[in-house]
Amino acid sequence: MRVVGVGCGPGMLTPEAARVIRGASLIYGSARAIELARDAIPPECEVHEITDYRGLRSLPAHAVVLSTGDPMLAGLGYLPGEVVPGISSLQVAFARLKVPLARAAVVSAHGKDHARAVADAREEVMRGKVVFLIADPAFDVGALAAALPPETRLAVCEDLGYPAERVAVGTGAEPPAPRGDLFVVVAGEF
Repeated sequence: MRVVGVGCGPGMLTPEAARVIRGASLIYGSARAIELARDAIPPECEVHEITDYRGLRSLPAHAVVLSTGDPMLAGLGYLPGEVVPGISSLQVAFARLKVPLARAAVVSAHGKDHARAVADAREEVMRGKVVFLIADPAFDVGALAAALPPETRLAVCEDLGYPAERVAVGTGAEPPAPRGDLFVVVAGEF
């Protein structure tokens, strides 16, 4: 099996990822991942939208599994087989904000305990790290802001790589609010 990162937005498919996808006969992915890779998928390829993530470990050895962003950030990199990296939302958000990746601490709140993620993010910010928080649509940016010193910078990065991309910067005292469901949060001194 090959797990291929398709990037976090349109036009972010790497040449290596496109090569692997062009050579595939069987592909699995979320609707969004399939759409991001659409131009590289050969017409004769059998494509399946993933409906049950628990069954992915039992796919045939020749299957290619598409993962949005980079499979090793918060994606499907846990699956057996080769991993082909992709351009992650972490890379894009930090590039837009001009924050060196070496300062990053990654916290995931996507489908996880949001209160724990807020506590983890606060701890990392207090240690001097710049937190990259992977949010889900229900994540409350205000709750994170309230847990941080009021002067802490916060950015909501939405729809990274898409035409409607938006990066809004504020502080713990005046946090930016997401407008949609596809966003990440960056917090710290940047």
